[in-house]
Amino acid sequence: MGERIVVGMSGGVDSAVAALLLKRAGYDVVGLFMKNWEDDDTDEYCSTRQDLVDAAAAADVIDIELEAVNFAAEYKDRVFAEFLREYRAGRTPNPDVLCNAEIKFKAFLDHAMELGATRIATGHYARVAEKNGIYELHRGSDPAKDQSYFLHRLNQAQLSRVLFPLGGLRKTEVRKIAAEAHLPNHDKKDSTGICFIGERPFREFLNKYLPREPGAIMTPQGMRVGTHIGLAFYTIGQRKGIGIGGTKDKSGDPWYVAQKDPGSNSLIVVQGHDHPLLFKRSLRALDASWIAGAPAAGSTHSAKTRYRQADAPCLVTRSEDDEIGVEFAQPQWAVTPGQSVVLYDGAVCLGGAIIS
Repeated sequence: MGERIVVGMSGGVDSAVAALLLKRAGYDVVGLFMKNWEDDDTDEYCSTRQDLVDAAAAADVIDIELEAVNFAAEYKDRVFAEFLREYRAGRTPNPDVLCNAEIKFKAFLDHAMELGATRIATGHYARVAEKNGIYELHRGSDPAKDQSYFLHRLNQAQLSRVLFPLGGLRKTEVRKIAAEAHLPNHDKKDSTGICFIGERPFREFLNKYLPREPGAIMTPQGMRVGTHIGLAFYTIGQRKGIGIGGTKDKSGDPWYVAQKDPGSNSLIVVQGHDHPLLFKRSLRALDASWIAGAPAAGSTHSAKTRYRQADAPCLVTRSEDDEIGVEFAQPQWAVTPGQSVVLYDGAVCLGGAIIS
């Protein structure tokens, strides 16, 4: 048999095709199903049991072993605790970014090494390139599915041991490969949202872990227009679920969350998608993580401040220790503290930092 590769199999079509392609390439492939959440893991919202069944059915067709491993304790300690800390501070974290760095490419990688693997693989749409001993993270070839944004905190040691078999493929090609191979999950719907939350209402989920601390909903002019249930339950740019309608002497434009004021426990809202307070030309970000060295102050790149966003040209105005300053050529909509700003040079992902 060839080199042993352990593939993270979620029960979805992407990871199943990643395992299939590696098996066809002659590798000794072992599938690993990770259970990362146990609290209220019910059939109503969470599909962990069905996902394991789907992963096992796909592994059977591919003719590889599948092992199940429970990382729920590690997830709760390394990811979920930070997730709650950020929300309590009024920010909106991205747990998928932290999960990749702490669980999928750390706990999973360590476990795979114990199984005798030399490398791991996942179904992410991204690519790794090695140049003169330095590993680079590149965007996936399918612009609609590229997931390099979520992988930007991976380091050299992690990238040197990971394969992304789908990096050069489009989603339509992956589905076709799965169907032709008669994989039972070839037409399974893609999962959405945060893995441990499933399809349950997000506010309902947060309410189990965070106390409600009601306060005033204010306009920038100081007019009170409602009462919020707690700053943690809202995010910048949010339109639905704010709980206020139109007011006298105002247009019928919808309300958007523009700012949070923890000092007064106030939520600042504005009317209209294009209100000036919803746009920021510059930002400061902390806890930076760079794949192959920090970008220099004065350098120009492109950046994303959220996953579903077109690249925006930017200038690095400050680059010190784990802090970075970024100025955009055009103001960006709903820049959100707690989310990641991720920098690129063309197809190469440089890394990023947490917006403060």
